Amino acid sequence: MNTLKAEKRDMLTKAKKLRREGYVTGNIYGREMKESIPLQITKADAEKILRSEGKGSQVMLEVAGETYDALIKEIDYDSLRGQLLEIDFQALVSNEKVHSVAEVILLGQDDVQAGVVQQMLQEVTYKALPADLVDKIKVDVSHMKVGETLKVKDLDIAKNPAIDLHTSPEATVATVLEVHAAAADEDADGETAEA
Repeated sequence: MNTLKAEKRDMLTKAKKLRREGYVTGNIYGREMKESIPLQITKADAEKILRSEGKGSQVMLEVAGETYDALIKEIDYDSLRGQLLEIDFQALVSNEKVHSVAEVILLGQDDVQAGVVQQMLQEVTYKALPADLVDKIKVDVSHMKVGETLKVKDLDIAKNPAIDLHTSPEATVATVLEVHAAAADEDADGETAEA
C-alpha cells in the first residue's frame, strides 16, 4: 500500500495561495475522528501517488506524526486547466464497511475479432470492509463476440460475498458492436476515386 505525506493546513492561508506555492489542498475525515483535518500536500507527491492510485484506492496517509489507513474519496481538478486542486480522504475503521468505487479496466479490446468493444460503465460502486476493498477491476474481453454483453453480475467483484454491490448487477459493463461495412466501403470508394 502506498504512503502519502501531508501537512495540517493553516486555514488562514487561502487555497489559491497554497496552489501557487505548489500544494494541493484536501481533508481527511472519519467516524472515529473528533473532527476533519484540513490538509496541504505537495503537488509533486499528490501527482505521483495519483499515477498509480485513484478514487476508491486505499493509501496510508501520514499527517503530523499520525498515520491513517485512508480511502481516496474525491479528486477535484480544474476542468479548464486540468490542474489537480483537492483530494479528500476517509479514515477507515477496520470493522466498519465503507462506500467505495472500483474502476473497470477492459483488457484485450484489440483482440476482439469481428467487432468493436464499447465500454458502457467506467466504475462499480459498492460497500465493503477495508480489508476487502477493490480499486480496479480488470476484465479480459478478448473472447467476446459481436452482440455479446458483459454485465456487472459477470464480474468477480459481484461474486465476492464480502462485497455489497450498489451498482445494479444487470448494468451493462461492455458490449461488442458490429463494425459497419458501409464505412469500410466508403473508404475503399474514396481511395479508388483518388487513384
